Amino acid sequence: MAILKIVKYGDPRLRQKTKDVLKFSKKIKVLVADMLDTMYANNGVGLAAPQVGEALRIFVIDVSEPNEPYNPIVFINPKIIKKAGAMNSYEGCLSFPQAYTNVKRYSHIIIKAQNLDGRFFTMESKGDTLLTKALQHEFDHLNGILFVDHARDVDETNKILEEFQLNPIESDKWLKEEDLEAEIQAQPKNVEEQMQEAVDGEN
Repeated sequence: MAILKIVKYGDPRLRQKTKDVLKFSKKIKVLVADMLDTMYANNGVGLAAPQVGEALRIFVIDVSEPNEPYNPIVFINPKIIKKAGAMNSYEGCLSFPQAYTNVKRYSHIIIKAQNLDGRFFTMESKGDTLLTKALQHEFDHLNGILFVDHARDVDETNKILEEFQLNPIESDKWLKEEDLEAEIQAQPKNVEEQMQEAVDGEN
């Protein structure tokens, strides 16, 4: 298998729409294996095909703990069939080296996809978990949407991007998502937000 080059923010391939996989061929199986090798080599929890330059509706995730065996899950031709609730999510991305920011996410997701054999399966994830976040983050990549498009604070996120020599948020891509933001603001702050505020206060 091979470790592939990850497409970085600013590359137009991250914005292209992807195509359904119609044939579950050996080529697709090799691509998925290479994506997993690439994800693990970069200490990621998820990777989508556009991030390695392939405009296909495929992503992989593994949210197992460091002391647990690998538990990769392959999603081909996924569709989100339910989304509800709202939560703050502090996220980064392998296409944005070292840059993290707070984004808006749904807190309840049901996704339907096919595995490497073409069999359909459904997965549900609720609450402030890595799985809930990863499913939405990687699914977005298949539609040319990046995590910074969900940024809660554009100015703050742009400062973070500038710090790591990355381009600012594309203003026409930013998703206002007022309903999600209002629901998040109405909630008590989670531990993740409290920890980030403490770090920010020290800087």
